[in-house]
Amino acid sequence: MNLIKLQDELANDEGIKYEIYRCSLGHPTGGIGHLITEWDEEYFGAPIGTKVPNEQVNDWFERDIETTIKDCNLLFSQFNNLPDDIQHVLANMCFQLGRPRLSKFKNMIAAVEDLDWCKMADEMEDSNWFKQTPNRAKRLIAIVDRQYHRESIPI
Repeated sequence: MNLIKLQDELANDEGIKYEIYRCSLGHPTGGIGHLITEWDEEYFGAPIGTKVPNEQVNDWFERDIETTIKDCNLLFSQFNNLPDDIQHVLANMCFQLGRPRLSKFKNMIAAVEDLDWCKMADEMEDSNWFKQTPNRAKRLIAIVDRQYHRESIPI
């Protein structure tokens, strides 16, 4: 997996903010979609708007992507052997949703295990995630569609 390409994709989808802000769910967040948790020193007392240096953004991303890849390996038995584009799609979804929410995509996970890209794309499209983040979802589905030459939904 090309981690630089993945970082670019995630930065494009998540945005990069060099300050602490509230995500759409109201949680303190910073960098490339990094959820501030009790494990972060910023969790205790750093107000919204606190500046975050580039080095911290990079450290958070490295930690978050390491967690994402570990989580993908837990969810998908052959994750490291999947086509690179499929790995990128799954890592992107896992980064956005987290393992607990992605683990609820039971039919999609089964499709990945069966290497059934058509079913994978169908299950991605048939989800609340698709309705909540349609632009990102359509872009990721289009990547999956290229694996088996299905006509993509318009982006």
